[in-house]
Amino acid sequence: MMQSMSTEQLSLAHLVRPPETDGAPDTLPPLLILLHGVRSNEQDLFALIPYLDERFIVVSARAPILMGRNQFGWYHVAFYADHIDRDEAEFEQSRKQLLQFISEAVARYGADPKRVYLMGFSQGSIMSLAVMLTQPELLAGVVVQSGSLPVEVLPIAASPDRLKDFPVLVVHGLYDNVLPIAEGRAIKEYFSQLPVKLDYHEYPMRHEISDQSLDDVCGWLIAQLNRA
Repeated sequence: MMQSMSTEQLSLAHLVRPPETDGAPDTLPPLLILLHGVRSNEQDLFALIPYLDERFIVVSARAPILMGRNQFGWYHVAFYADHIDRDEAEFEQSRKQLLQFISEAVARYGADPKRVYLMGFSQGSIMSLAVMLTQPELLAGVVVQSGSLPVEVLPIAASPDRLKDFPVLVVHGLYDNVLPIAEGRAIKEYFSQLPVKLDYHEYPMRHEISDQSLDDVCGWLIAQLNRA
């Protein structure tokens, strides 16, 4: 069963799929929160539902900033030849709003607070990393698809001991025409200096989710649940 929730009920509009299989007795279900890219909406990643583990409560959140008809973003962004400018005030507001939304979703849907995962694409991946780097205790792992390192939060990032053994999956296209492969490799380089459990993969794709990358993402998520 799929439901659509409004901002009157939780702080972010979203879609939700309850778990489609029973977990272990007396065990709360895991929660997977999907964060879409700029100028998209909650319907985008929700289309991946058929491929995601049935044990998850899956929540696909809508970013708070309206950017066009049925188009939303976590912050405004401008692309230049040699750099990318993010609206830092909007970025920080969205990060704080996500922290609130995660707690709300756990309570509202009766999820296991120790098994909350973020899975983002592009701008949604950047926000996933921003939450993970500043409040890792709220999460059990993150999936970063075609993202970049949120340098804005590095001055307030959690200490390395708080990130010990934190599971991170990073996937990126070799031919990404929006966030070049150098962005993915910068994430890899940064996390290689931290005591996280990093899985990093590159694919012959552009700024997209391919069958191969999706297979690896779904397999990684299954492995996380099986280890929990």
